[in-house]
Amino acid sequence: MSATRLIPRRVAKPWGRDDIGPLFDAGGERIGEIWFELPAGSPEPALLVKYLFTSEALSVQVHPDDAQAHAIGARQGKEEAWLVLDAADAAVIGLGLEQRVSPEQLRAAALDGSIEDIIDWKPVAPGDHFHVTPGTIHAIGGGLSLIEVQQYADITYRLYDYGRPRELHLDEAMACAEAGPYLTANLRTPVAVGIDRLVGGPKFALIDAQCDDFAALPDLGAHGPVWFIPVEGSGRIDGQPWQPGECWLLNDAANLAALGGSGRALIAWTTGGPTT
Repeated sequence: MSATRLIPRRVAKPWGRDDIGPLFDAGGERIGEIWFELPAGSPEPALLVKYLFTSEALSVQVHPDDAQAHAIGARQGKEEAWLVLDAADAAVIGLGLEQRVSPEQLRAAALDGSIEDIIDWKPVAPGDHFHVTPGTIHAIGGGLSLIEVQQYADITYRLYDYGRPRELHLDEAMACAEAGPYLTANLRTPVAVGIDRLVGGPKFALIDAQCDDFAALPDLGAHGPVWFIPVEGSGRIDGQPWQPGECWLLNDAANLAALGGSGRALIAWTTGGPTT
């Protein structure tokens, strides 16, 4: 089979929500994330796709790059990207700092909570997207639903957690944090009518495609395994029906030709680093 429907797994979080419909059922828990995974015993993939649902702000955190991850015995670092699906009126995302600070100032701010005042909090709306490179200090605010595509790595270093009783990782975070402004432009680069590139590397590419006929997709430059993440619409892939709220892994980019149907989807593939 050229396409595999990945298995959704609910992950409860203190900042999650019990109202994550209509695509998912929280089952009475505060669900913060939906992870899409291969069957048990499968090789670890290069990318991980999640839905995130927030009622409160996530911790102020940072992720390592590949070299920093290798130094602690991990396979790869964590580069990620977000597409905002829904946002409350006052929803914000913190990305970088308003101005550069010294390591000593950053540590002190993390310890006394004033880091909340030096983060660059950006208002967000549905359709916004953000590419978060390793080392970026960031915090997703409350009132948001979004899709995250990331390198498959569960390495998060918390600088600050609003007084929640969870472990902080100040030394590890300080070793990889970029203590200055976030400078990524987050442009939508047109590929064809209705098809935009959101991320072009260095670790993965991410496309936002709105198509009347996915079978007519132009050449996206994809190679290797491809993640197909339907957001709207319906269709078939490799003879199987797809719908929003799913994530599919195509074992080769050539199998994009097996897509059919119409709607909107994110499409991702690796552009460097591990691919299996």
